[in-house]
Amino acid sequence: MGMVFGKICVETPSYELIKSSPTYEIRKYPPSVIAEVTYDPTQFKGDKDGGFTILANYIGAFGDPKNSPSEKIAMTAPVVTTTAHSSPEKIAMTAPMVTKKDGGEERVTMGFILPSKYKAAEEAPRPVDERVVVREEGERMYAVVRFSGVATEEVVKEKVEKLKEWVERDGYKVVGVEVLGRYNPPWTLPPFRTNEVMLPVE
Repeated sequence: MGMVFGKICVETPSYELIKSSPTYEIRKYPPSVIAEVTYDPTQFKGDKDGGFTILANYIGAFGDPKNSPSEKIAMTAPVVTTTAHSSPEKIAMTAPMVTKKDGGEERVTMGFILPSKYKAAEEAPRPVDERVVVREEGERMYAVVRFSGVATEEVVKEKVEKLKEWVERDGYKVVGVEVLGRYNPPWTLPPFRTNEVMLPVE
């Protein structure tokens, strides 16, 4: 029932709270290890979350883990998505992420942030599926606004515009594209879902 009513029962990334206001927070996240996969969403009938199963198989969410030495890896939250509005080279990496390449071709890179016990990429189990890449991500700082309900493209766009307005007013510089964090499975009732829009800042 907790999953229907939005209770978050998995590890979430730790962070240092730099600033808190009635409208948003500034958070500093420590380095992390990420497992990710890049694909063309048309392979999954246009589903931008189509790589989820590949990564879930890597950690063993649906059965035997597809990694060596066949070690189950705990799921974490949020699942995050970044939509690029410019060329991929200008994107600060996070996971998962959606990028639009030149010519309109869309590629999606989706990733899971692995549990904090993995301090380096070589400490994580090796993927059996060659499409899965395990890498490290350095310390980063985000401006964050939290909201409930369904995170439609329209809602996210509105949240991003407001967040940009607030952080620039307060003297922060936006240094990348937004990240959408979704903390609950899709069967969670919309009023009980936890979502976050995150903007990389300095």
